[in-house]
Amino acid sequence: MTPNRRTLLHAGVSVTATLASATFAGQSPGARDARPPKALLADDPESRAAAAQDFGHIIQRQPRAVCKPKSGAEVADILRWAREQGLKVAARGQGHATYGRAMAEDGIVMDLGAMAAIHRIESDCVVVDAGATWHAVLQAALAKGFAPPVLTNYLGLSVGGTLAVGGIGGSSSQHGLQTDQVLELDVVTGEGVELTCSPTAHAELFDAVRAGLAQCAIITRAMLRLMRAPERVRRYLLSYSDLASLTADQRRALDEGRFDQLQGAVVPDGTGGWRYQMEAAVFYDSGTPPDDKRLLAGLAEKRETVSDLAFGDDANAFAKLEQLLRSNGQWFNPHPWLLTYLRGSNALEVASEVIAGLNSDDLGPFGRITYYPIFTGECRTPLLRLPDERVVFPFNLIRIPASADKANADRQLARNRTVCDRIRAAGGMLYPVSALAMSPQDWADHFGPRWPLLCDAKRHHDPAGILTPGYDLF
Repeated sequence: MTPNRRTLLHAGVSVTATLASATFAGQSPGARDARPPKALLADDPESRAAAAQDFGHIIQRQPRAVCKPKSGAEVADILRWAREQGLKVAARGQGHATYGRAMAEDGIVMDLGAMAAIHRIESDCVVVDAGATWHAVLQAALAKGFAPPVLTNYLGLSVGGTLAVGGIGGSSSQHGLQTDQVLELDVVTGEGVELTCSPTAHAELFDAVRAGLAQCAIITRAMLRLMRAPERVRRYLLSYSDLASLTADQRRALDEGRFDQLQGAVVPDGTGGWRYQMEAAVFYDSGTPPDDKRLLAGLAEKRETVSDLAFGDDANAFAKLEQLLRSNGQWFNPHPWLLTYLRGSNALEVASEVIAGLNSDDLGPFGRITYYPIFTGECRTPLLRLPDERVVFPFNLIRIPASADKANADRQLARNRTVCDRIRAAGGMLYPVSALAMSPQDWADHFGPRWPLLCDAKRHHDPAGILTPGYDLF
């Protein structure tokens, strides 16, 4: 196996704006509240151009200015000012959206990168600013022997960014999503009001913010659950001749609880076909290695140990793929990803149908289709939409095109709509970080019986409708 394949398988300058000029504020000098208090704004071409792009490299929307607050109070100041000026505001973490969700055309992009402090680590929780990356949170927690229960495969995402959408990881079967690990949130509403919410304080807002697509408040700080960190992780790669065999072994391994993490993928084989793979991992402490024979008994014959690493090194393994994609330029190409959940009862049928309509060129040489089962019992975030079954399959088209060809990106976006419609017709659900145009009616259909919860919170906490316009919910 080549190093690149092994990696794949494991997977500016701010200025204080005067804002009194008609050029920026759209008002005559001396107009009321033309200058926002305290917060730094950058309206230079470089800052605005950077905020008009994201990881998807599909949508471009240029803001009027970029705000770089350093505290929740500054976030509140700028939101009150923006509301008075009638400007839309979008919070931005690490800019890893794929379809312009953290953009605000002619509005304000609030870059939370300066709000990255890790305030406190205890045996059961960590308190961290929303702009911190999960990599930073993990490193700080590991230094004291702890770790978040659920980590995304890519740790370069911000805490606030994943809590706004869900945050799925290899341990979600056992612990739910990252939104299910939240004990308390500090937020600023669309009216510029700072609040602390939890299951017992402003509970309706707490439920509307987690996986609520930043529609009624911006997260500024989070208290998150921690667990004791295992010392090491051993990973296994199992290969299959077809999707049915992979699915059968995945379901068996899940039902029997053999592994601490269970994932899988369909990847191009380099000859126009596919390889079907299950990746499983067990956590352990030094001196008590896992029993490989017992763990793999009865599963696919073609298998190998992919890695045996310290827990922190294992969690950061995706960084190697990121480095490779940055070096060859593919990190900066369009990424028309589609992320969904299939019903466990028909996942094999639906996934087989979708895959039959794809070829390796639809994904790119480093692209993949992720496909694996999870239990839903620990997934309790109200606005996280999953099929109503005990087992669901994340089914994601991770497209990494070899070139920046816009026509190809447009074709993949059109296919995303076709595939999404097929999956929804079969009872599946969308994961909202997808590169997919959505209308307000599409969103109402997506949230289904939970739509009134979000609408009520929007009316109460962002009645002017200034927050996060990139999703086109309202």
